[in-house]
Amino acid sequence: MVNFRIISKIIGSLLFIESLFMSLCALISFYYHEDDLMAFLLSMLLTFASGFIFLYFGSNADNSLSRRDAYLVVTAAWVVFSIFGIFPFLIHGCIPSVTDAFFESTSGFTTTGASILDDVEVLPHAILFWRSLTQWIGGLGIVFFTIAILPSLVGGSVKVFAAEATGPIKAKMHPRLTTSAKWIWSIYLILTFGCGLSYWAAGMNWFEALNYSMTTTATGGFAIHNDSTEYFHSPTIDYISIAFQFLSGINFTLLYISLIKMKVKALFTNSEFKLYISVVVGATLWIMYLLLTRMGYDLEHAFRSALFQVVSFITTTGMFNDDAGAWPHITWVILGVVMYLGACAGSTSGGFKCIRGVMLLKVIRNNFRQSLHPNAVLPVKVNGTSIPPSKLVALFAFFTLTILMTLVTATIMIVAGIDNTNAITIALSCVSNVGPTLGTQIGPVMSWSILPDYIKWILCPLMLMGRLEIMTVLLLFTRSFWKEN
Repeated sequence: MVNFRIISKIIGSLLFIESLFMSLCALISFYYHEDDLMAFLLSMLLTFASGFIFLYFGSNADNSLSRRDAYLVVTAAWVVFSIFGIFPFLIHGCIPSVTDAFFESTSGFTTTGASILDDVEVLPHAILFWRSLTQWIGGLGIVFFTIAILPSLVGGSVKVFAAEATGPIKAKMHPRLTTSAKWIWSIYLILTFGCGLSYWAAGMNWFEALNYSMTTTATGGFAIHNDSTEYFHSPTIDYISIAFQFLSGINFTLLYISLIKMKVKALFTNSEFKLYISVVVGATLWIMYLLLTRMGYDLEHAFRSALFQVVSFITTTGMFNDDAGAWPHITWVILGVVMYLGACAGSTSGGFKCIRGVMLLKVIRNNFRQSLHPNAVLPVKVNGTSIPPSKLVALFAFFTLTILMTLVTATIMIVAGIDNTNAITIALSCVSNVGPTLGTQIGPVMSWSILPDYIKWILCPLMLMGRLEIMTVLLLFTRSFWKEN
């Protein structure tokens, strides 16, 4: 059965890490002499004390995880982090509602980027930093972060990685998973540092650069200005944001091979990357044409706005430099498709993932060939590797579940009185961890505060399932998971 002792021990240690992150926010508050210092000190103490309680119940636990334990600890870690993440908002009072605070915290850690805050510019610096930090922590995975810095804590690290990592194919860059985790986090840090430095050089102050670099490389999208990057009215900042969002949407293992090992050819021979860049180019050109012919944009403005929104939506970042909700409705369809597709597996982005798109296209192609040659054996190959039938079954199960969850959630919202366009794009935005939606009531530049509380409670688990790719969470609700065998 489930080993609750080791799970409690890991959760306790993770809460210590979360309290450490809260202490960084306390330092920010102390530096700016603002009124949220006590909120972070109390949050830090509550989180730290709770960590001790979890560790007490996990004392004398053997340091080994079964596959069942791994699925439970991953889901539990994300839920617990989101719960304790509400304390700074509630204690400070900037978000007095438990529902809204939990929604904001869940949206942060899952890197969805949907916000119930109508005016973020009135918030203290430390609260803004905490919002950005939640996204940066959740970018590559809470438990995956633990594997990198505390490998001895997680005895079944391979099983945990399988439960938390995104995409159907888990590529390895090193025989030891902990070494791979450290390399991946090193690339994440390099991207964050490079993005922040570029923003600062382009005119942001250090605090703005720090926050936007964290939410850009985490493909989260939380901003410290109501107008996101549009606030700066800087084409340079827009292009920097596009570049780092795009890089963060590439498989980090592939980035390691192509940049660290200097095998650049591997990037352009990779099937997933080729689909990723093809969709970005195709969607950008299409939207650019529509902006030129229907909206009267000049050439550079049309190119920059189209490219920014396409990259922001496909990487599920959700930042904006223009109001796409005011664009022709056909652009909503294009952005909705790229929103659902998402970028590459093994990146910080959400969505269906381009690798699944590649597999799906190859299955469709094989079906056409099979019609002409019924006796032919046609394996599905991605980058020269045959995909086993079990992976293809999982592919169609995942595809079916994402569509069903989107339709069911959208239907509930339509019954609640939300218009059809918003209902569908809100559900799609949450299951893909994008953040902004497309519509006239809740668009890219609006907050989610007008949604009823019970709808927000429905969307929170949807965001979590989207981040953990559904199966990890839904598996906990099956009879076979809890049945001893």
